[in-house]
Amino acid sequence: MTRVQPGETMTQRISNTLTVMLLALAFLTFPAIVAARAAVDIQEITTDKGIKVWLVEDYTVPIISVRFAFKGGSVQDPAGKEGLTTLMTGLFDEGAGDLDADAFQERLDDVGAEIGFTAGQDVVLGQMRTLADERANAFELLSLAVNNPRFDEEPVNRIRSQMLTGIQREMRDPEALGQQAYAKALYGDHPYARRAGGTLESLPAITQEDLKTLHKRTFARSNFYIAVVGAIDAETLKGELDRVFGELPEQAELTEIPFVEPKLDQVVLYPYDLPQSTLQMTYPGIDRDDPEFFPAFLMNHILGGGVFSSRLFNEVREKRGLTYGVGSGLINGDYSNSLFIGTSTRADRAQETLQVIRDTIQTFLDEGATEEELEATKTYLVGAYPINNLDSSSSVASTLVQLQIDDRGVDYIDRRVGYIEAVTLEQVKAAAERLLKAKPAVLIIGPETAGNGG
Repeated sequence: MTRVQPGETMTQRISNTLTVMLLALAFLTFPAIVAARAAVDIQEITTDKGIKVWLVEDYTVPIISVRFAFKGGSVQDPAGKEGLTTLMTGLFDEGAGDLDADAFQERLDDVGAEIGFTAGQDVVLGQMRTLADERANAFELLSLAVNNPRFDEEPVNRIRSQMLTGIQREMRDPEALGQQAYAKALYGDHPYARRAGGTLESLPAITQEDLKTLHKRTFARSNFYIAVVGAIDAETLKGELDRVFGELPEQAELTEIPFVEPKLDQVVLYPYDLPQSTLQMTYPGIDRDDPEFFPAFLMNHILGGGVFSSRLFNEVREKRGLTYGVGSGLINGDYSNSLFIGTSTRADRAQETLQVIRDTIQTFLDEGATEEELEATKTYLVGAYPINNLDSSSSVASTLVQLQIDDRGVDYIDRRVGYIEAVTLEQVKAAAERLLKAKPAVLIIGPETAGNGG
């Protein structure tokens, strides 16, 4: 057992998905939306300067939604400068070109556009949303933010101060501290174990020159993906994108990051006197390019991905009332994959809950899924996809960018149905045996007695 002391601060890699999947109800209630959004006419375009973009023209409302990504993310933060990427993404709308922070924000307000950037572990995401009539002004501001961010001292210090305050708050949060300790136990010295938002030591060490250097080496055309949805035609869009992204460096200068397997077969106890315990279990994952990904995808949904119908929900919540929610998910990063199970329960029933989860998994391994479970899962996963991914111009654009990052091809949305329908019961059982036979890593956040015995 790994015993963790309060004060350890590590990056949290495993996402909490216990509150998702209410889409099942939406799918039953709004079938018209599914039909309306199931077909997406995607144009694959290359601008004169070589920018590749997926465009969906939609003149239903006079709005243009832009989503883009640069591969890199917080894993590119140098050791000792953790939080650099997160700090950088908070500064693109805090002054650019000849506009300081106040002037830039005033221009955004005048135009009525929204521009924002977010740091992920593997990517930097960007977005813009504007009225079609203000297209030229909005793209001009986006061009300034992408190409000429100022990184002025005042906004740098202000955003840094906000991040430091957030860290201090998390240092009093046992959930955050436990998750950071778990990431360290799973990934060791790999960048996935770092805190993406930085530390009390690393953030003060970041300089304006660090920000400029990171921007220069990560904002390039070789690691760039973009999708646009809305009231704009292909020729007009080509000109705007060349104006915004056409002068970026051709090649990014990314630090090479090694692939890492999470360290399993361990128990991480973060002792804290709480009325309930948070539990997580980590198993091996599967790459999205693996031929058996879709059998594993459906297997996970049957096990714990379907919030109201999964094996885990029925055994842990419905039959025994041990928790309000329990779920599982496949986590796919550029440098690691995993399957996780997460829940919370009364502290004095933590070990009972873990045992029920283990027993449910063992039964699943022994018996496999039923034909009824498999068919219900196929119906849901095919029907819910449009609601979850194609219900607005912004969500369509985000989905199309992710498909490009994953190298899925412009026809993937249509092909996805066939991949799901082709999965057999035998493949689901094989996927379970491949991923669930390993001894998992276990995280317990709660009273120390709740973790006795692992």
